Amino acid sequence: MAITRKDFLKTLGGLAALTIIPRRVLGGAGHIAPNDQLTKGIIGTGGIGMSNLHFSSDEQCRLVAMCDVDSNHLKRGVELAKSRLGETVNSYHFYRDLINDPNVDIVHIATPPHWHGIMAVEAAKAGKDIFCEKPMTRTIGEGKKVMEAVEQNKRVFRLNTWFRFKDTFYGLGTTVEPLKKLVDSGMLGWPLKVTISGHTGFNWKFFWVGKENLVEQPVPANLDYDLWLGPAPYKPYNEHRTHQTFRGYWDYDGGGLGDMGQHYIDPVQYILGKDHTSPVKVEVDAPQQHHDAIGTWRKITYTYDDGCQIILQGEDHGDPTAPYIEGPLGKVYQGFRCTIPNVMDKLAELPDPEPQNTDFLKCVRTREKFALNEANGFRSSTVVNMGLCALRLNRTLEFDPVKLQFINDDAANALIDQPMRGPWKI
Repeated sequence: MAITRKDFLKTLGGLAALTIIPRRVLGGAGHIAPNDQLTKGIIGTGGIGMSNLHFSSDEQCRLVAMCDVDSNHLKRGVELAKSRLGETVNSYHFYRDLINDPNVDIVHIATPPHWHGIMAVEAAKAGKDIFCEKPMTRTIGEGKKVMEAVEQNKRVFRLNTWFRFKDTFYGLGTTVEPLKKLVDSGMLGWPLKVTISGHTGFNWKFFWVGKENLVEQPVPANLDYDLWLGPAPYKPYNEHRTHQTFRGYWDYDGGGLGDMGQHYIDPVQYILGKDHTSPVKVEVDAPQQHHDAIGTWRKITYTYDDGCQIILQGEDHGDPTAPYIEGPLGKVYQGFRCTIPNVMDKLAELPDPEPQNTDFLKCVRTREKFALNEANGFRSSTVVNMGLCALRLNRTLEFDPVKLQFINDDAANALIDQPMRGPWKI
């Protein structure tokens, strides 16, 4: 049973010693003392939510709650919390019960993307900080509402992709920092073209596609399928729609591009200094897509108003000799091979990029923005979703990055704010 502030105060005098007091138990606000133990709850215990990277509990942040609409997943999660972490957690079937749990400081959203927007907005309004898996949202409109809710309610938001601030950047053999320094220096010239392909270490996971003409199957007793669908249109149950293979359907995700795109595109937005804006055009080369099941694509090209481009090479991976970044004055290839002589010596003489806040728990305590937050995360998510709109309609789209609307295209704009199945709404 969740302890309330009133219950806690009644028993506080009987405690001989208490070294760490959860902030939410005391009803605190604003800055959090350095020794306060934060708490978190995970919504979605199927895949990423149960990974070693996130399924944790320690003196900094303790796991106190879990939620899932699949009773088997939830039971396994609760048992693992006990056996692996030594934690007895509150378990919930309905996500709002976890969000409203007074013992939860941080809500970790690890559901399919069609739930990200609703859950993030409700968590922000409930005064919870948010750790959200990528993609940030399934649509541009939902992303805008998440950004607004987080900012209006003064919450701390982290989007879970990290290549703009740590780890070797896929096939380039380097972190993002030297690429950012190189671009900012102007040594490559301007505008720049970035090519993202299998030849530079990017895998779009093309096997994450849907199946056409699914046959209706009985809903397993352990799954609340209606709640799993939530805001998505009702479609008869087939196991391929749910759990690990949901990514292949427009109603829930965006295939390999939807799931992996923000990993690849977000660092490019940062490198190019585009965190405040979006491309003005997206062109797609792909087969005609099925109305329900997502297929593959060959090439997607984004163009910004200053002429910079991001090119996504699809199933044929493009030219294996193409550079990753190229400008009028230089090129960068896989392994950070650069056509500019002595480039590393020159970069060593330049100032490092502005420091980023990369400790999420510290940001929760200090109320500072995390490195990848609701604002820049929304912009990189918008790039992904622009591509998915063009792919779904199979045509070139022009976009207004200020109004956040497609230009003279009603069908494309209808994909920005897609209707939700009642009673769900943001």
